[in-house]
Amino acid sequence: MKQILKRLFNHEELTREEARQLMESVTDGNCNDAQIAALLTVFQMRGVKVDELIGFREALLATRIPVDLEAYRPIDIVGTGGDGKNTFNISTCACFVVAGAGYRVAKHGNYGATSVSGASNVMELHGVKFTDRQDKLERSIEKCGMAYLHAPLFNPAMKTVAPIRKAIQVRTLFNLLGPLVNPCLPDYQLLGVADLPQMRLYTNTLQKLGIGFAVVNNLDGYDEISLTDEFKVMTNLYETIHRPAELGFSLVRQEELYGGDTPQEAARIFDRVLQREATKAQTDCVLINASFAVQVMEPEKPIEECVAIARESLESGKAFGAFKKFIELNS
Repeated sequence: MKQILKRLFNHEELTREEARQLMESVTDGNCNDAQIAALLTVFQMRGVKVDELIGFREALLATRIPVDLEAYRPIDIVGTGGDGKNTFNISTCACFVVAGAGYRVAKHGNYGATSVSGASNVMELHGVKFTDRQDKLERSIEKCGMAYLHAPLFNPAMKTVAPIRKAIQVRTLFNLLGPLVNPCLPDYQLLGVADLPQMRLYTNTLQKLGIGFAVVNNLDGYDEISLTDEFKVMTNLYETIHRPAELGFSLVRQEELYGGDTPQEAARIFDRVLQREATKAQTDCVLINASFAVQVMEPEKPIEECVAIARESLESGKAFGAFKKFIELNS
């Protein structure tokens, strides 16, 4: 580790294999907390390269508890976290809009590390019991279109660094890795990132991994489409900047997406969106993210058609129906 840190301080890059071995050393408990903190700091300051990120990912996936949902060709909708905006659970809410539209979602999530409420917080508050059982996850995705994979059950290697991440309280390398280590290896992904360098990093990484994807970033620093400003979308097929008005959406004020001071407050907003009782800003933000998720799976559809599909799912009550069925199956 001492030699690796020296190299990194000198701005040297690791090969994919070196990165894999380094992550194995970290997760095996062969590094002390100070070394891990130094490692996280240097990568946060100089950035991670594509081959390094893939090597780190390979090390974590090698120790995962696998789950096979390939028959459903699911999508994961996730943000990197750490954008400091403390929004409500937009990505998780969008999952149920997508499921309500008839698609299959395998959401990989955790408790909030840099925000008040992560996906696992809102799930737990609704009585969800997390599971790593193949039969239960299959039944959930079959019956309601949604399976939830609580990260600590599937990624035991991450336990080593959890206390350090919690102590640091800022975005780290592991925020970057979280969206890449969904244990079911989904066929599709809508990935929200907090800045443009991350966007390029993930686009190049996901292209190498060969899955269908869209990477999105609101240009004012949200790790999802927030409609608070212009937003950028990058996929295998195109790269473009959208203005909300072009797609029939109004600009949103940042405070309108605030998730509250407690997980309970965030969960109440989540419920109101699915029950069609939320504000226009909260609803629109969920709809636009769900729309681009639909387009990832059906790239031949123009985004306007995908917006209509997402809107019908929510306004018809199908999204809320998918959520109610999910709670019934997973409580």
